[in-house]
Order: sequence, then structure tokens, then C-alpha cells
Amino acid sequence: MIGGGPAGLMAAEVLAAGGAQVDLFDAMATVGRKFLLAGRGGLNLTHSEPTAKLLTRYGERESALHDAVSAFDGEAVRAWAAGLGIATFVGTSGRVFPTDMKAAPLLRAWLHRLRAAGVRVHPRHRWTGWTEDGALRFVTPGGEVTHHADATLLALGGASWSRLGSDGAWLPWLQERGVEVAPLQPSNCGFDVAPTAPGRAGWSDYLRERFAGQPLKTVAAAVAPGRLAVSEANPSASRIAGVPGVTPAYGWQRGEFVITDTGVEGSLVYALSAMLRDEITASGGATLLVDLLPQHDAAQVLEETRRPRGPRSLSTHLKSRLGIQGVKMALLHEMLTPAKLADPAELARALKALPITLLRPRPIDEAISTAGGVRFEALDARGMLRALPGVFCAGEMLDWEAPTGGYLLTACMATGRAAAQGVLEWLAAAAKPPEG
Repeated sequence: MIGGGPAGLMAAEVLAAGGAQVDLFDAMATVGRKFLLAGRGGLNLTHSEPTAKLLTRYGERESALHDAVSAFDGEAVRAWAAGLGIATFVGTSGRVFPTDMKAAPLLRAWLHRLRAAGVRVHPRHRWTGWTEDGALRFVTPGGEVTHHADATLLALGGASWSRLGSDGAWLPWLQERGVEVAPLQPSNCGFDVAPTAPGRAGWSDYLRERFAGQPLKTVAAAVAPGRLAVSEANPSASRIAGVPGVTPAYGWQRGEFVITDTGVEGSLVYALSAMLRDEITASGGATLLVDLLPQHDAAQVLEETRRPRGPRSLSTHLKSRLGIQGVKMALLHEMLTPAKLADPAELARALKALPITLLRPRPIDEAISTAGGVRFEALDARGMLRALPGVFCAGEMLDWEAPTGGYLLTACMATGRAAAQGVLEWLAAAAKPPEG
């Protein structure tokens, strides 16, 4: 068992319960580093959505993850946590958290149960592939060591937050052995904005210095139709196919995001990050449409922008009539020319669908998670690599992605559980005497 994140720990638990002797190797000094960091602001364990709805959050990988997640859905995650003595609650957004919001107590209880089950944890063991005779190779503070295993389960994560052990170094090693892999890409990530005026690198100095780090609250956003919208062969097409005007068929999502030094990030951007990233790949850029007033319909907004304002400034008028101020007002000035600001129809259109052009995702190591990895086509029904009998894969190193909201942790644990069951089945079959 290689990898001490949620997928690896869940796999170790299932393997030990099934009677296997489990040796768990991890590159870091302690296991669960990324798990603890993810819980710094409150550990979002899973989501309370019904299983059918929860599965849709995995997009084009819904069918590939169907069995694993259906068998270990949100309710199952809550029951599992309760078995560790960790009570949970459902937040107003439907997300599920431990009652104390902390990751550390859950991880301590989990590790205690694993050790009691006989799982042997080997920290500071960085996996580097296989020896010629098939043994696992590890670099440790004391030098290189090897380990022979009857079966190996890899749960090595993606390539985000490399300082916590997920660096994607494993991908070429598997590829060299004939395993089908997709390139790792950032997911749930921020983006750099295109220059908002000639001579700029991105945002103006004014916006960056005054408003970087500030959230845009009570907004909605969507991805404008682009090349992917008219590409029937592209799996993302159905999600962002355009309709006349600026309204994507995918629909608008409400939430909030943050202005950064270089662009945008935050939960609303993360929810659209897969589409934004894919559109940038296809077109060289993507347009994020932002509704600054989702609580008002377009007719109401146009009525207010047409309303005479007398001697009042535009800023004062929009603040009093529509509540537009602060970072929202600054963003309008950033993106619109003086002529458009002065045109009631253009201003109303911008308030309901302000276009922000994005150039690139932020570097993969800054992302919350990654897309790409081992393709599901490379696995058999038990989660074993077709090219490497006896080697199984689970967690974020598989080629799937999901938005934040508990969906990432749920699928990591669910695939770890499913792959471990596959290991037990494979070992049992290998131990059977041949018939006849």
C-alpha cells in the first residue's frame, strides 16, 4: 500500500479488515498531511445530496465512478465517521462537516483503528518504482530499501500541493510500463486574467493594490460559449453549449469568488474551472461571465440604469439604486470604457453579464486538485492495472475530477475502498487451487 492520503488510508482499512497484512508506505514524515491541510478551515467530509445527484458532480466520469461512490456515498461516509466517534452535521449549503469542524481528531481516531488492525505504517519512504525482480523501491533517510508484496495498491494523489507529497512523479513510471495515462492538469484552481487595457499585464495597478484579496459576494457566473460549444466531439460540449446571446446552456451558478493579484479564484471559479480550463486549451482563452446582480432580473437593472440621476455621480447612483459599490464598482470601471459606462443599455448588460477574459490556469501546484492520471480504461473491473497484474490504483491519481464541496474526499475514499476490495478478490482467486 503506497500513499497515506484518504484513498490509501481507506484502502488499508478495508484490506486489514479482510485479513491482509498491510504495509503502508508514505513519502512524508506523517500520513494524512493533505487531509489535515484541507481541514484547516473546516473539514468538508462529503455532501448530503442524494446519491443520484452526488454522482452527477463527477461529470463525464460519472459512469466510471458510479459503483464505487454508490457503495460509499455521503450517508455511508457519515456512518463511517460516526464509527470513529466523530459526529457530523449538514451545513446550510448541504456540505457535511465534523461537529468540531476539525480534521485532526478524525485522523487520530482513524490511525488508531488502523494500527489496532495491524497496519504497519512506514513514513519517509518515497516510492521510486520497481526493481528488475519486481520489488518495490523506496528512498528513505537511511538509503534505498526494497519490499516484496503479493499485491500493491497505489494511492499516490495528483500533482497539487507537492510539498505535502503529491508531486505526480509516478506518472512517467507507469506510462513506461504500458499504463494508459492522461496528462495531469490543474482543477479547482484560480486563473490569470487577460490584460484589461493596452500596456497592462493583467489587472490595473489600482484594482490590484486596492482590491486584491477581496471577495465578490452574492454574484453568479458562467462560461461564455466558445469553441467547445460547437464541437460535438468534445465531451464538454453538452455542458457549455451556447444559446443566442450571452447565456450559456449550462446555466449560471451562484456563489462568490476573489480578485487576486493576477486574476480570480474562489469557490465559484473552482466550480467552473474544468470548463474554463478546457476552453482555454481549445481556444487560447476563456470568458467568465459574471452577474453582479443575480437577485435582480435584467429588466429591473435596465430600468435603474436608465433612471435619471441628476447631479449624482454614477457610483452614488448605482450604490443607492442597486447596491453596487466597492470591488463590484471597481470591476465595472476596470472592464468598461467610459462610453459604455455612460450607456444605460451597455451598463445594464455588463451588470448582468460582465465578461472577464482569462488567459491561463494558475500553476498546477497551486490547485486544490488535479485532473488527468490513470485512465479508467487502463483498469479492470477490480481496479487493477491491465498492464501490471497485481497493481491496483485509487484516489486522485485516477483520471477524474470534481468540484469542491465534499465530492473530492468522497470519491477518494470510495475508490480506495473499491480498489482494496478488488485486491482481496484477486488475492483470494490467486490462492485457489486450480480446478480439474
